[in-house]
Amino acid sequence: MESKCKICRRAGEKLFLKGDRCFTPKCAVVRKPYPPGVHGSTLRRRRGASEYGSQLKEKQKLRNIYHLRENQFRTYVDKAMGMRGADASSKLLEALSLRLDNVVFEAGFVPSRSIARQVVGHGHARVNGKKTSVPSYALRVGDVISLSDAFLQSSTMQTTDEAFKKFNAPSWISLDRDAKTATIVSLPDTVHQTSFNIKLIIEYYART
Repeated sequence: MESKCKICRRAGEKLFLKGDRCFTPKCAVVRKPYPPGVHGSTLRRRRGASEYGSQLKEKQKLRNIYHLRENQFRTYVDKAMGMRGADASSKLLEALSLRLDNVVFEAGFVPSRSIARQVVGHGHARVNGKKTSVPSYALRVGDVISLSDAFLQSSTMQTTDEAFKKFNAPSWISLDRDAKTATIVSLPDTVHQTSFNIKLIIEYYART
């Protein structure tokens, strides 16, 4: 599997796959602002990508950010496209946003989605008080997310504890900083998630 830094360099922009490191001068996109590979630094600037190339690049960016395999990502897209009367772009982002591992990250419990995935997979996540170890678990409005006592006392949480106390979660997540819980208070506001051109992704799968 390609390293997180190479994925960002290939995309030509920061995808923030390594948490805090992405905000430092150590970020690979800052140190090596060119594609990976032997000839990466000598590649000439290419002409504008084709329509298909743009769709593929956007799809790969979103898939990599959520750490999904192609078949997993395709399942989300197919479900969003199959909803009658609904905007497929909004439904796709909504479903991805409400994944348990994503909410653990968005709530500020951990510095990256990859760590959030591990935390959930190792059985440290609780949904409404019940242990849930499936990263893709789909949360709903009203669900309360917390973490195990073992994780809260771990070095990982101790490192991020001060940051968590000051963390500003998205408007659809309400944090109780004292109890260290996160509550889904509304559906995600996908309209303002403008870092991706989701329509290109839908168009990519519509033609395959």
